[in-house]
Amino acid sequence: MSNTLQQSVTQRAHWRDYYELTKPNVVYLMLLTSVIGMFMATPGSVPWQILLYGNIGIGLCAAAGAVINHLVDQRIDIIMARTHNRPVAQGRVSRSGAAIFATVLAITGMGILLTQINQLTAWLTFFSLVGYAGVYTLWLKRATPQNIVIGGLPGAAPPLLGWVAVTNSVDGHGLLLMLIVFAWTPPHFWALAIHRRDDYAKAGIPMLPVTHGIKYTAYHIMLYTLVLIAATLLPFATGMCGPLYLIGATVLGLIFLYWAIQIMREKPKAPMATFKFSILYLMMLYMIMLADHYLFPVVRRAGEVVL
Repeated sequence: MSNTLQQSVTQRAHWRDYYELTKPNVVYLMLLTSVIGMFMATPGSVPWQILLYGNIGIGLCAAAGAVINHLVDQRIDIIMARTHNRPVAQGRVSRSGAAIFATVLAITGMGILLTQINQLTAWLTFFSLVGYAGVYTLWLKRATPQNIVIGGLPGAAPPLLGWVAVTNSVDGHGLLLMLIVFAWTPPHFWALAIHRRDDYAKAGIPMLPVTHGIKYTAYHIMLYTLVLIAATLLPFATGMCGPLYLIGATVLGLIFLYWAIQIMREKPKAPMATFKFSILYLMMLYMIMLADHYLFPVVRRAGEVVL
């Protein structure tokens, strides 16, 4: 890119473009699980310093990963209808500008976590950033149709990070919070991938509906939905949550199962409806978990594993 064009791009960049680079809606959902992870880690209240600085640090690092995703995916973003108008894809933000922005976000987030929270939270957040921005975005996304399953692990970390910010330890219940998001990610994303199958095919991304077809993907959505339902019952089974959570998780799980069945029945509007519901599902599940935590306090079972 010439210096004149580079200067023109920089002049056109608006703060809203940089804000869009951070994928704010995704980050807000991640922070919701992080906040609730913090509250689930203690029977009382979370110190405001941890609540504030912990989520700022985790959020900035998550935003840095999102910016790197825009940067790495510039070529395929231009091809896909869903992403063609993104700031880096359209040149409203230069590649160098996006790289600098991601670096500043990551360094600031890590600095806050290291100085205001604890080293364990900081390094787990760092590994999550590397896993998403490096392993998933740079390699897995283009390497295997199981990309979202393997690559979903870093994206599932925020509730565990919130837990560790409070406890400075990794234990079984914190890992359960992470397991729920990990199990939720494949049916959530594959539903969108079915809806956008032609886009992914055109961009050369080996998403499961592209490589194995819609019917095969529908069976996998059903499988992971059942895994998700089982995972969401574990907090009650292990004594982490009480009856309100059990009722809420069961009802939400049955609704998710209904939509998975609709996808298997090849209902045209089912994939996008499932994708939209899955976002609401995760938000409601964690909010019910939080309400249950304070309305029906339970004692953690003896022998809980602390790693």
